[in-house]
Amino acid sequence: MLYLLIKAIISAVVIVVASELAKRSPGLGALIASLPLVSVFGMIWLWRDTHSSARLSAHAGATLWYVLPSLPMFLLIPAMLDRGMPFWLALAAGCTLTIILYVAMTAVGPRFGLPI
Repeated sequence: MLYLLIKAIISAVVIVVASELAKRSPGLGALIASLPLVSVFGMIWLWRDTHSSARLSAHAGATLWYVLPSLPMFLLIPAMLDRGMPFWLALAAGCTLTIILYVAMTAVGPRFGLPI
C-alpha cells in the first residue's frame, strides 16, 4: 500500500510542478508537461514490479504508437482557442478527437503489425 501511495505522490508532484510553472512561464510549463515523465515513471514502476525485459520492451513500443494519436489534440485546442472558442469546448473537442484516434489506432494498428 505504501508503494502505491509513493507512486501516486510522485506522479501528482509532476502535474503540480508543470501547472505551477505554466502560470509563470507557459513555455516552461509546456516543456515539463511534454516530457515523457509518465512513460518513464511507468517503465520504472513496471521494471520494479516485473523485472521483465520483454514486458518493458512491449510497453515502450506500444507507448510510441499511442503517442501519435494524441498529438493532433495539441493542434486542435490552440486553433480553436485562437478562434475565440470557449476553453471547455476546445478541450472537449481535443479529447474527443484523441479518443477517436485512439480507437482507430487500436482497431487498425494490429492489422499492420503494430505492437498495440
